[in-house]
Amino acid sequence: MERIKRVFVEKKEPFAVEAKGLLNDLRNNLGMKNIKNIRICNRYDVMGLSDTEFAMAKKLVLSEPPVDIVFDDNLPTDKNDRVFAVELLAGQYDQREDFAEQCIQLITQKERPVVAAAKVYVVSGNLTDVEFAKLKSYCINPVEASEAELAKPETLGFFNEQPQKIKRVDNFMVMNKEQLETMRVEMGLAMSLADLLWCQTYFRDEEKRNPSITEIKVLDTYWSDHCRHTTFMTEIDDVKFDNTKYSKAIQDAFNKYLAVRAEVYGKDSKRPLTLMDMACIETKKLKQMGKLQDLDQSEEINACSIVVPIDVDGKKENWLVMFKNETHNHPTEIEPFGGAATCLGGAIRDPLSGRSYVYQAMRVTGAADPRTKIADTITGKLPQRKITVGAAAGYSSYGNQIGLATGYVHEYYHPKFVAKRMEVGAVMGAVPQNAVKRERPQAGDIVILLGGRTGRDGCGGATGASKEHTTDSLTNCG
Repeated sequence: MERIKRVFVEKKEPFAVEAKGLLNDLRNNLGMKNIKNIRICNRYDVMGLSDTEFAMAKKLVLSEPPVDIVFDDNLPTDKNDRVFAVELLAGQYDQREDFAEQCIQLITQKERPVVAAAKVYVVSGNLTDVEFAKLKSYCINPVEASEAELAKPETLGFFNEQPQKIKRVDNFMVMNKEQLETMRVEMGLAMSLADLLWCQTYFRDEEKRNPSITEIKVLDTYWSDHCRHTTFMTEIDDVKFDNTKYSKAIQDAFNKYLAVRAEVYGKDSKRPLTLMDMACIETKKLKQMGKLQDLDQSEEINACSIVVPIDVDGKKENWLVMFKNETHNHPTEIEPFGGAATCLGGAIRDPLSGRSYVYQAMRVTGAADPRTKIADTITGKLPQRKITVGAAAGYSSYGNQIGLATGYVHEYYHPKFVAKRMEVGAVMGAVPQNAVKRERPQAGDIVILLGGRTGRDGCGGATGASKEHTTDSLTNCG
C-alpha cells in the first residue's frame, strides 16, 4: 500500500493573524482567560507523489517559505497542550484540497494526486474539560465540518458505490391526502400538500405514470422560496391597516398601487393581488407608457438588462448593462462563510450567464448585536459574532478570487435579526450588445454542465429556505 505523506504548515509568529484573532476572540467573547496561546496549522495528507515531487510540492504549493514553518509527519507540541483537528464533512467541497491537487498536478505534469486537508488547533493554558469542549464547539460548525482524527489514515482512497437505478414513487397516482402528507414529511419536501396534490393530478392525467424521486425533488427545488419566491406569490385577499404613525403612509401607498393596477390590467381584472405584483407594477406601467425603450427583452431569465450607448474610443457602441441581486439569508444563518460567499456568487452567476463581465458589487446585511455574549446565544443557533465575522470573510473571499470590487458595504444592526440574518449581494455587469448571441434551444441539442463540486446538499439543497427550522437544523440541514 502506498505510504501517505503528511505535512503541517504553520504561520511564523509575526504572520499568525488567524491564530491571534481567534485567541483574542476566545478570551474576550467566550471569557476563556486561562488560554495562554493558540496555534493554528494546516495539515495536508498527500498520496500519489514521489519523495522528490512531495518536497517540491511542500515548497511551491503547500507552504510559503517566507511566512510559514513546515513540519514533516509530526507537529511539535508541549505535553500539556490540548490538540484537535477539524475537517469538512464528507462530500462538502474543500477548496484547499481541490486547489492543492490542481497546483501539484501543474508542477508534476502527471496524474492528479489525492490531498486531504484539515486544520489543527493547539491550545495552551489551564483549561477544564468543559471549557475545551466549549472551545471546540465554537470552532466547529456541524453544518459543514466535524472533528478529524489526529492519527494518519491508512489510505486516502475513496470508494464510490455503483449508483442504483433511480427509484420511482410507487402508487403515487392513487395515494390519498393522508398518504401524500406522510410521504411529504418523510421525504423532507418543502412544497405544500396542495403542491403535491397538483403534481399527482399532472402525473396521473398527463404522464399516466408514477414520478421518479428525482422528478419530485427537482419540482420541490424549483417551487421553493429560494427559486420561485413563493412567499411573494401568495395571493392577498384581505388587507387591514393597524393604527400606527405609519398607517396613513402605508395605506396611501397601497391605494396608489390599486390605482396603477387598474390602469395596467383594467378595473375588472381577476389577476391575483400579490407582493410580487406590488413590486413589479410600476415597471409594467412605465412599459405600458412606452418609457422602457432601453429595456433588453429576451426569453432568457438572467439579470435585468438595459441597452446603453457607450463612447468607446470616440465611437458609439450599444452595450448591455446588467443588474442582479441575490439574498442568502438562510444559508448564511447556518453556514456563514459559504452562505455569504455564494450570495455574491449567485448574483454574479446571472449576468455571467448573460455573457457579460461583472464589474461592481454591493453588500447590504442585517445582524443582531455581534457583541452579545456567547453564553446568551439562542439554543440551536450560531453566535451573532460568528455569523457576522464569518459572513464578511466568505463574501470577501469570493469577490477577491474573481477580482470583483465591492464599492458599498453596510450592515444594519437590530435585535430582530437574531431570528434570521439578512444577507444581500448585488452586482452590475456589462457587455457589447453585438457580442451576445441568443438562440432558442432545440430538441437534440447537447447540454454541457460545466463546473466543480460545490457542496454536499445534492438535489433539493436550495429548499432549506422554504422549511420551518428547529434546534436540530444546525446538524441536519446539510
